[in-house]
Amino acid sequence: MARWCYRHRLLVVLLWLAALIGAGAAATSAGSDYANTFSLPDTDSKRAYDLLEKAFPQTSGDTDTVVWKVEDGKVTDGAVRSRMEPALKKIAGMDGVGEVVGPYSGERGAAQISEDGRIAYAQVTFNKQADALPKELVQDVVDTAQDAERQGLQVELGGQAIQRVEEPPTGLAEMVGLGAAAVILFLAFGSLLAMLLPLCVAVFGVGIGDFGIQLLSHGTNMPDLAPLLASLIGLGVGIDYALFIVTRHRRGILRGLDPEEAAMTALNTSGRAVLFAGGTVCIALAGMLVTNLRFLDGVVIGTTLTVVLSVLAAITLLPALLGLFGTRVLSRRQRRKLAAEGAETTSEKTSGLAARWSAQVQKRPRRTAALALVVMAVLALPVLSLRLGTVDQGNDDTTTTTRQAYDMLAEGFGPGFNGPLQVVVEGGDSAALVKGIEATEGVAQASALPPAHGVSLIQVVPTTSPQSKETSELIDRLREDAIPEAGVTAHVGGVTAVSKDFATVTGDRLPLFVGTIIALGFLLLLLAFRSLVVPLTAAVMNLVAAAASFGVLVAIFQWGWGLDLLGLGKEGPINAFLPVIMLSLLFGLSMDYQVFLVSRMHEEWVHTRDNARAVRVGLAETSRVINSAALIMVAVFVAFVLSGNSGAAMAGVGLAAAVALDAFILRTALVPAAMHLLGRSNWWLPAWLDKRLPHLAVEPAEESERPAPADGASEDRAGAGAAGTGGSAVHGFVRDADGGPVEHASVTLLSKGGGRRLDSVASLADGSYIVSAPAPGTYLLTVTAAPYGARAQRVEVGEEPLVYDVELRSGEVDVVG
Repeated sequence: MARWCYRHRLLVVLLWLAALIGAGAAATSAGSDYANTFSLPDTDSKRAYDLLEKAFPQTSGDTDTVVWKVEDGKVTDGAVRSRMEPALKKIAGMDGVGEVVGPYSGERGAAQISEDGRIAYAQVTFNKQADALPKELVQDVVDTAQDAERQGLQVELGGQAIQRVEEPPTGLAEMVGLGAAAVILFLAFGSLLAMLLPLCVAVFGVGIGDFGIQLLSHGTNMPDLAPLLASLIGLGVGIDYALFIVTRHRRGILRGLDPEEAAMTALNTSGRAVLFAGGTVCIALAGMLVTNLRFLDGVVIGTTLTVVLSVLAAITLLPALLGLFGTRVLSRRQRRKLAAEGAETTSEKTSGLAARWSAQVQKRPRRTAALALVVMAVLALPVLSLRLGTVDQGNDDTTTTTRQAYDMLAEGFGPGFNGPLQVVVEGGDSAALVKGIEATEGVAQASALPPAHGVSLIQVVPTTSPQSKETSELIDRLREDAIPEAGVTAHVGGVTAVSKDFATVTGDRLPLFVGTIIALGFLLLLLAFRSLVVPLTAAVMNLVAAAASFGVLVAIFQWGWGLDLLGLGKEGPINAFLPVIMLSLLFGLSMDYQVFLVSRMHEEWVHTRDNARAVRVGLAETSRVINSAALIMVAVFVAFVLSGNSGAAMAGVGLAAAVALDAFILRTALVPAAMHLLGRSNWWLPAWLDKRLPHLAVEPAEESERPAPADGASEDRAGAGAAGTGGSAVHGFVRDADGGPVEHASVTLLSKGGGRRLDSVASLADGSYIVSAPAPGTYLLTVTAAPYGARAQRVEVGEEPLVYDVELRSGEVDVVG
């Protein structure tokens, strides 16, 4: 498939362009119909809503508020009334508005004026819930109310419907994320065209995904958070997946392969890993369905669609673009060196820093693991005070009308006024219940509306804000004490009660969800690496990363540390849906890094049966790409703080923290340190289980990426040579007279008489090397490195890999045979 896409590159690019333009045109003409359906069956708040909708159909829709405040005088002054009453009358006459109750309508209205007379509000009740209202109607309400403003008279609006029309400008977070990713890619590749490749893949995958979500919103309940989360995840995985493939492609060209063969090898190795990683992300997202939270169904559909499209773009569009760019994916300096010196001297080298760090982890695994655990434990401590809930308009940006209306109502009528509770009484006398509610701790006021169809509605205003823990406790007191004591059948509803029920159900179902995705991850890694310890270690690491990342979220969003710096309003509870979304995404993304890291270790282990070397080489050769990929994801995720959506901002910060901790602490420190301590048991699998498990190869051997031994090309990846040969190996260290490592030494394995070269490699920064032997026997091993001399030694290779260290001295020549 990759070869076909490479050779028909213009057709492939045109097909993707047509898909993007077609999806965009269809989505633009159809518009969107997002629906935030938080209600849950078999909950008290849902039963309250059903009764309210049946008995008060004209008031069962969304209730929003128009709030006004005067700088001087009172809201009852004639100059103020002459501006506000006509506006409220015009709003009441709009099609879709059930009723408007203002402060100028008798005794009931007088309660809608603050004690100091400077703030008043009117309640606008629509005939539908906020999600079902046309935005044009809501915008007309906003414009009509705010047209009444004048100097000294401020008019603001609040409510769910009003918030929907105050969506921030779309695309800003995505553009900032792409810009940050572009800078990181350019620094990593040194080539403008190579930088553009991952960005193009991400743009096509996310673009078509967002248009598809917009179209799907007409056929299913799709929350307006879905496209934001899909963009966030799609940009991260799309750029990362393309980065892995382009890195492998560039390495193939530097080793002497022509661009087409390099692209085929890259897609047949890293492309397979991308398919595996993308599949694990989709499976992790689908794990959210076990919670049976219908609100998340749209999130699962939207994010999964975008991830699938990003993977398809990486394995079809990317090879086509590689065909268009040819060798220009290399920097000018690399192309000049390749033309002048050939493949042997232009191989990409493992960075000295990565190799030195890998050697340091091997040298002090206990200290490294202990330090990493301490850091993660400290960051995880705040999670002990985690409180799930739902943020409200008090978390909106201070420039929005919803936030200003929220603050004005809190100033004039108390903080609990922004989240009134609705106690719906089914039959019976509500008078006794009203008295009981008024006497309940935490209630500021309670008032009953005239009954209809045997149903009474009691509006309850708490003394605390909707987000506070005390309000949640008040709902429990009403349900457990006040209502049973009154001897009536009643249910507590309203937005605040719905949010509490949603958080309760989410918390109850979270253990099932966590168990499902951990078990799934264990099974996938068991099949991939045929080990019990590796997947068990990964499961523990995922839980550690989740705890630490949620600790960061609690500290920022619940405790308020740094919220002013982020411009995200005030502190509050953690969104109830966020743990499910974050855990599923963290599972999928961390699997990418785990597979990329451990697959290289596993390859080295199969080749040498030396666990210490396998862990050291695997970490040295993969840490740079893992860190680059993680930096890109962190940049993309943090950029969603600019989205203006508190839920997306919270998810962005949480995922950025999770990816950073996972890549920079767990995968580059704690995981390799733990694997050094565990030794050979890392790769243990009972023989009976090994026989029964199907074989799953994440990446095939890189046979086509390896030049024939006769061409003299050296390799920078110690150990690649022996993969798949069926023979044995010689490995060890090249050191100087003082015991220091010798980097880039040429190590060659020759036939017994020295007439035929069998394998050749360059030593890594820590001096390590490995060459493959086709079969047990006697061979000649030669080692040369400037300014040192050359050494040659006969070696006897048996069935097991031979460990052989070489010491080089300046000016020495040691010729054997």
